[in-house]
Amino acid sequence: MKKRILKNVEWSILICCIMLLIIGLVALFSATQDNNYDDFNKQIIWTAISIPIMLIVFFVDYNTIAKISPIFYGFFIVLLIGVLFTPPINGARSWFQFSSTLTFQPSELAKVFVILFLAYVIVKIQERDSREINRFTKLLIIFLVLGVPLGLIAIQPDIGTAVAFIIATVLMLFVAGIDRRYIIAAALLVIILIPILYFFVLPDHAKNRIDVFLNPGLDPRGAGYNIIQSKLAIGSGQIFGMGLLKGNQTQLGFLYPKSTDFIFSVIGEEMGFIIAGAVIILYVVLITKTVYVAKTAKDDLGSYIAIGICGIFLFHMIENIGMTMGLLPITGVPLPFVSYGGSSLVTNFICIGIILNISSRRQKTIFVD
Repeated sequence: MKKRILKNVEWSILICCIMLLIIGLVALFSATQDNNYDDFNKQIIWTAISIPIMLIVFFVDYNTIAKISPIFYGFFIVLLIGVLFTPPINGARSWFQFSSTLTFQPSELAKVFVILFLAYVIVKIQERDSREINRFTKLLIIFLVLGVPLGLIAIQPDIGTAVAFIIATVLMLFVAGIDRRYIIAAALLVIILIPILYFFVLPDHAKNRIDVFLNPGLDPRGAGYNIIQSKLAIGSGQIFGMGLLKGNQTQLGFLYPKSTDFIFSVIGEEMGFIIAGAVIILYVVLITKTVYVAKTAKDDLGSYIAIGICGIFLFHMIENIGMTMGLLPITGVPLPFVSYGGSSLVTNFICIGIILNISSRRQKTIFVD
């Protein structure tokens, strides 16, 4: 049994993650020399914690994990409420701070259990008839499951993580066979809501980020400073980079926060286009292989979970790399396996453990026509 499970595993996914992790650790080593490698050392510790957790998740059948997901979903709803009463850090109430160096971000781990619970709910809705997903009352149940954590995360505010939830849910519903009329209606609703959200809902700092994204020179020493420095860093790396510990923007303190949001800028400046391009290729392979796992999962539950996790990775990659290049607004979204962050790293490895779990038990293609 164990041999069959190991034989079916999509090992290329794990290889991509390990390679991204190694590149991230090298970049963190260079980016944190000015603070005695503090974030680098902590990332090593978080890696040592994350890998055993991934192995545990891998060996426990994902159907079992999905069945207990309502309990974890409820637990993280409580945490997301609780974090709103904590002191703000960088303008957001997203972290429980246990000490000056130890923080926990519940919205990161909530991604996993919201996806698991959503997949579980969709499967239950489709038990008798797969077309039940297109009944408006059933969709309301799904949107309620999503809406509670989504609203709590938006209040923090953490718009980037909230969008990641939405992308994951859209992909899950698409694979579940949602009718095109809902897709068209949703697209029209987004078009209508964008100007309303901008003028009446978004806080001033979020509007400022959008304005600076459209015109970085609007406030070059304030809100536009980070993106200007990031683009300078990536551009100055050219083909082969300026060399580790030798990047001007990185080592002279112009790039901030260089170990989290702008770690890709560090890679571009010090390792050059070749390594930066390799990072993008690794993500493309990771995402396409995850889609393949979703396509070949043995049941609908596995397919929905895999494609939901794929949506999380896809959004994080595009948003983080896009914002460092000035192609997308800055949202503070980390780069999976590369950016520093304990909560993020544990979450990403749990996601990989689940994907490997699903791939090890796959038997047939189940995408809805």
